[in-house]
Amino acid sequence: MAKRIEPTARQLRLAVELRRLRDAAGLASREAAALLGVTAPQISQIESGLAGVSEKRLRRMAANYSCTDDGLIDALVAMATDRTRGWWEEYRELLPTPFLDLAELEHHATYRRDVEFLFIPGLLQTEDYARAAFSSRVPELPEEELELRVRHRMQRKVVLDGPDPTPYEAIVHEAALRIKVDDRATARTQLSHVLELSEADHITVRVITFELDGFGGAWSPMMLAGGAVPRLDTAGRDVLQGTGFIDSEAQLGVLRTLFRRVEAASLDPIRSRDFIHSLAKEL
Repeated sequence: MAKRIEPTARQLRLAVELRRLRDAAGLASREAAALLGVTAPQISQIESGLAGVSEKRLRRMAANYSCTDDGLIDALVAMATDRTRGWWEEYRELLPTPFLDLAELEHHATYRRDVEFLFIPGLLQTEDYARAAFSSRVPELPEEELELRVRHRMQRKVVLDGPDPTPYEAIVHEAALRIKVDDRATARTQLSHVLELSEADHITVRVITFELDGFGGAWSPMMLAGGAVPRLDTAGRDVLQGTGFIDSEAQLGVLRTLFRRVEAASLDPIRSRDFIHSLAKEL
């Protein structure tokens, strides 16, 4: 199989999980290579995402590593054999790679959750709001790249609008709802858009208000994308500069806990809609 020049985040995640399985088995790469009948450099290339792996070889690796988690193995096989070339590929070499990786992650996610404190979550943004948000970048983006980023952000919404929409939950701080990234008309349209989307069965929007006492969680936006099995969940930050992914079990555990705390502190969906509606009326 040809050596990859730039593995995607999904390919790198597969590589990381295979390395974790080998480490858990207590095998050095040369020992794993001997069991598989390949060379140590081949194992290294697979575990760095520079080389792919067939279903047959992956299942042999799992057996050699004494992995008995059938759900995880099947999920890894699906990752290894996936040949999807999604809509995001049209942006390759036009936008930074993290933008493409985020779209691919969302395409495969079993659910998506966001917590935002200063911006409306990207999947809920209108085109005008997104353009104003990207325009605030320093240094300013060239007009062509600005429009590419806006178009890419709008296309990401396919996971919410498509025939098999992804369950989505957004927890948004009141600050993000009140900050006007552009003018009043854009802000009013944006709030109305959030309200419209929140009526869908698969979309939940919650609000954290300024009135909340003892809230020390307003420090960083968070995102969580569900994997085929919980071990393959991915956390990260969806910001203007791109997205950084987190996949270690310890960090995922911390972020899951933070999500639960923020969710518990937020208004329920009905009260959240009423709150957003009242803000929209003020504009």
